Amino acid sequence: MLEEEYQVRRKLPAHLRPKAPEPEQFAYSVRAATAEDLPSIRAIYNHYVANSTVTFDEKPMALRELRSKFAHVQKLGFPFIVAQSPSGEILGFAYVYPWKEKAAYRFTVENSIYLGPAATGKGLGYALMDELILRSKAAGIKEIVAVIADRGAEGSIRLHEKFGFTEIGRMGRVGFKFGRWLGTILMQKSLK
Repeated sequence: MLEEEYQVRRKLPAHLRPKAPEPEQFAYSVRAATAEDLPSIRAIYNHYVANSTVTFDEKPMALRELRSKFAHVQKLGFPFIVAQSPSGEILGFAYVYPWKEKAAYRFTVENSIYLGPAATGKGLGYALMDELILRSKAAGIKEIVAVIADRGAEGSIRLHEKFGFTEIGRMGRVGFKFGRWLGTILMQKSLK
């Protein structure tokens, strides 16, 4: 018998070969945030404070400060949501906050969405944005404004565009972080 024939016969038929394990699916559920989630939310946010220009904060957020913001959002009846893995890990969060504190702005908010570093690129931002918009409508919000860094946040710009946000303006050199000047891109979506 020739070596080539032997090699062909040595292989098991396809139906008898062991199957490769299927890749794990990225599973999560989206729900309202609770006070117990705040340490995990803070850890995700502070990762971006320390490592990116998507937030202009330069000092890590204190838990006390986050608790205050969370309480204010709840008092207003605005959405503050998290994505949670089946094991209970917080993978990302999103919320809306008053655009300005003056009464005439009461139907306009600014949105924020942050994902844990291991949860990016898996469709989680899309799921959080979709739910955030639905809950914002239910809360009576009419306008959502996004303030996005003009460098390093291309994914955020694309996500907002997918949901119908349109660019309404730019501000140059309004932030200074990591030794360089940064601007912002303003985007807006009307909820009808």
